[in-house]
Amino acid sequence: MAKPRSIFEEVQGNRSAVPTGGGMIDQAPKGSRGAVRVWLVALFLMVMAMIAVGGATRLTDSGLSITEWRPVTGALPPMSEAHWQQEFDKYRLIPQYELVNKGMSLSDFKTIYWWEWGHRQLGRLIGLVWGVGLLYFWLSRRIPPGWTGRLIWIGALGGLQGAIGWWMVSSGLTGEMVRVASYRLAVHLGLAFVILGFIAWYVLLLGRSEADLMQARRGREGRLFSITTGLVHFAFLQILLGALVAGIDAGRAFPTWPDMNGEFFPSNALYVPDGGQVWRAFFENEGMVQFLHRMSGYLLFVFGLVVWNRGRKSPHVATRRAYDWVAVMLFGQVVLGIAAVLTAAHLHVALTHQVGAVILWVLILRARHLAQYPVAGSIRKGTA
Repeated sequence: MAKPRSIFEEVQGNRSAVPTGGGMIDQAPKGSRGAVRVWLVALFLMVMAMIAVGGATRLTDSGLSITEWRPVTGALPPMSEAHWQQEFDKYRLIPQYELVNKGMSLSDFKTIYWWEWGHRQLGRLIGLVWGVGLLYFWLSRRIPPGWTGRLIWIGALGGLQGAIGWWMVSSGLTGEMVRVASYRLAVHLGLAFVILGFIAWYVLLLGRSEADLMQARRGREGRLFSITTGLVHFAFLQILLGALVAGIDAGRAFPTWPDMNGEFFPSNALYVPDGGQVWRAFFENEGMVQFLHRMSGYLLFVFGLVVWNRGRKSPHVATRRAYDWVAVMLFGQVVLGIAAVLTAAHLHVALTHQVGAVILWVLILRARHLAQYPVAGSIRKGTA
């Protein structure tokens, strides 16, 4: 006769055979999200420095001091007085020297040369850090699943940026140009902010696990995300207009506020030299370009407050604080813009204004990220 079995025997006997691991997301290979994130943060800081150095290069009229594009051999600066003289002789052949800096000494030339060389050298260093980092993470199989294409995309944009940089510089080497074409400068700066934006977004994504992001996505605030996306685009437009201002030195032309040398709208805003077409005034007329940048700044400020008001109604405290910081920096950027106007784009003030644009750009992206992937708070911990 069979021995009676306990009603718990089957469960107890098979307990060791039941797997105790997590779900498929937890079991999937994750790569090294933390290490890749640190690498991207380093790239972010370098691109941010690149934007600042580029701004200084433009404000010091140094961008045309190197008249050739030598991505590899140009990494070495002139090593002797003879080499310095050769570089100076090349510079003396372009319109900027003939029309603006004629009679410049070799010592003065070295000052503007170092700015441009430093800007290009920083670009080479960014490319090197990206390439070595990507190769290391790829060979060691530490790239998180699905991230290889994203990391290559950053490098591709960086390579395109180098080509656009030379396309920009070449516009000021012939004819009667004494500076680079403003629209090419706008493209160059705009792409720099695009690269910075992608890096910042990737850093935010890598700061949380895939499982956490998928869980957070369920609480997505769609309307807030959409209106913040609009703010991102508006801020980008303002950045491009700022580049046009810098490209033709329009920031030094009307050092008064709130009026523009006693006028609301400059009387000569549609004037174009040599009887050119009126549309050129939107790129070449100092009054028109600065007027557009001012008006766009006011509208961006108002729209930003509308977005902030929507964001402060979020049920998540982290999201509300993110939008508070956007509002604070938006106000600060307006103040810096006015200061740049009143000081006729003084170097330090103008550079601070440009760095402020970077900070505001990233804060908007961070707020947008939290609208997409909110961090759930806790009443007990006081975070809700």
